[in-house]
Amino acid sequence: MPLRRRFSTETGTDLHRCLVCDIRAQSVCSAIDDTELAILAQASKRLTLPPGTSVVEEGSPAVAFYNVTSGTVKLFKSLPDGRRQITGFADIGHFLGLTNADTYAFSAETVDTVQVCRFLRPQLETLLTDYPQFERRLLSEVTDELAEAQEQMLLLGRKTARERVASFLLNRMLPPANPNQTESEGCMVSLPMTRVDIADYLGLTIETVSRTISALRREQTITGTDNHGIRVLSVSRLTDLASGQTSGQNNR
Repeated sequence: MPLRRRFSTETGTDLHRCLVCDIRAQSVCSAIDDTELAILAQASKRLTLPPGTSVVEEGSPAVAFYNVTSGTVKLFKSLPDGRRQITGFADIGHFLGLTNADTYAFSAETVDTVQVCRFLRPQLETLLTDYPQFERRLLSEVTDELAEAQEQMLLLGRKTARERVASFLLNRMLPPANPNQTESEGCMVSLPMTRVDIADYLGLTIETVSRTISALRREQTITGTDNHGIRVLSVSRLTDLASGQTSGQNNR
């Protein structure tokens, strides 16, 4: 039976959720036309998760998938002795849990308060069958994740501590609220995670991360904000640092 018939009893609340979603244009949901939003709404459920909530557990049955609509989720792999490596941070628009296997290959935990749209496996598989454009959009998401994984391998394998921290700050920069904003006005960096999480992700000690960030502040490449955030004062200098074009202390 086609998906549009199966979900013919959608509620107005579900449909309104998708109609007013601020991030639909930058997520996999953009592949579904406005006229079919009722189908998308009924195939998903919106959840609000507090900080420290386990979203995906490595090795557990892969029964659900999640589209992040607000907040940040950290992704990590674990060893039997309890050691772990943070492999990435999923922000707005990321789709979590995609796998062809029966179990998840990684774990995911909320960093701050996170909102997600959850798709159970049967509903997602039906969407993929009935809407090829949705499948293509998910394939694009997987391709982007592969590129991010390759960048992470370069970051951990070849870059110095300063280059790693600079690359991380660049990747976490928020788009300017004003499209005409100049570099002198600075760019905000989203850092909801702890310094411990940042150090784990970059393969550094927390002392090295703190020391490197302090050095970037002294050099007036970045500055702190009232809410303990970070503002990039010179995007061009930070870019040079990330690519190894600026000499400096190579802490490891």
